[in-house]
Amino acid sequence: MIPEPKPDSPEVLAKIYAIFRDYFSKSEKKRRWNLRTDIPWEQCHRQSNPAIADLVETFCAVELYLPDYLARLIPQARANRGRTWMLASWGYEESKHSLVLSDWLLKSGHRTEEQLAALDAEVFSHHWELPFESARGMICYTMAQELATWLHYQNLRKMVDDDGDPALHRILTLIAIDERAHFDFFKRVVAVYLDFDRPGTLEQIRQVMNTFQMPAIHMLTDSRRRINAVRELRIFDEEMFVQQVFEPILAELNVSRKELRHRLAPRETVAVGALPWQ
Repeated sequence: MIPEPKPDSPEVLAKIYAIFRDYFSKSEKKRRWNLRTDIPWEQCHRQSNPAIADLVETFCAVELYLPDYLARLIPQARANRGRTWMLASWGYEESKHSLVLSDWLLKSGHRTEEQLAALDAEVFSHHWELPFESARGMICYTMAQELATWLHYQNLRKMVDDDGDPALHRILTLIAIDERAHFDFFKRVVAVYLDFDRPGTLEQIRQVMNTFQMPAIHMLTDSRRRINAVRELRIFDEEMFVQQVFEPILAELNVSRKELRHRLAPRETVAVGALPWQ
C-alpha cells in the first residue's frame, strides 16, 4: 500500500518557516536586481540568432502562466506560512523574469508589441492546473522543476556566449541565479519532510520523477515545434533530466536509486517520465 503523507506538525511548519526566513534574508542581501539599471540594454544585439529569440519567447510564455501558478499553489499551501510567504516572494521574482525576457524581445527587435500581445492572449486563453493534488507532491515537483528550469537557462546562456549579446547574457545569468536559489529552498523543505515522514515523502518523489514534465508549454498551439527546438538545440532533454536533475537531487537528499525504486512496479523506470513539456 502506498503510504499517505502525514499531516504537517507544528515542528515541521516551524522548520519550513525558518528556511523561508533564511532564504528571504539571503535574497534581500545578495540577489535583488533592478530591471532597468542592472541590464546593459544598450548592448542588445539586434542581429542575434533567431533560434535564440524563439527560445526566449518560449521561456517567456512559460513565465507568463504566473497568475495560474500562484492561484493554484497558494490555496493549497495556505496553512503553511513558510510556503505561502515563499510563494509571494517567488511570484515577485518570477514576474521579473517574464518582464525582462519580454523587454529583451522588444529591445532586440525580434518581436513587436503586437506579437507579444498575441502571445499574452494565447497564454491567458488556457488555465494551468496543478499536476499533483497533494501539497507534498507539489513541493517535490517544484523542487525538480526549479532545477530543470535553472538548467534551461544555463544552457541557453552558453548559446548566447557564442552569439555575443551582453544584455541577454546578463539577463540569463540573473534568472539562473534566482532559479537555483528557488531550487535550494524547495530541496531544503523536501529534506525536512524526509526527516519527518520518509516513506510518504519518498512516494511523492517517486511519482514526480516518473511523470515529470515542465509546466505549461504543451498548452501552446505550436508546442511541438517549441519542444523540438529545446531538444535539438540541447537545452533540455531526457538524458539531461536524468543526469543533471534527477541524480543530483537524489545525491543532495541522500536518497539512493535502490531506495527510490523499492516501490516501483517492474515496468516503471525513472526515465519514463523524464520527457520535457509533453
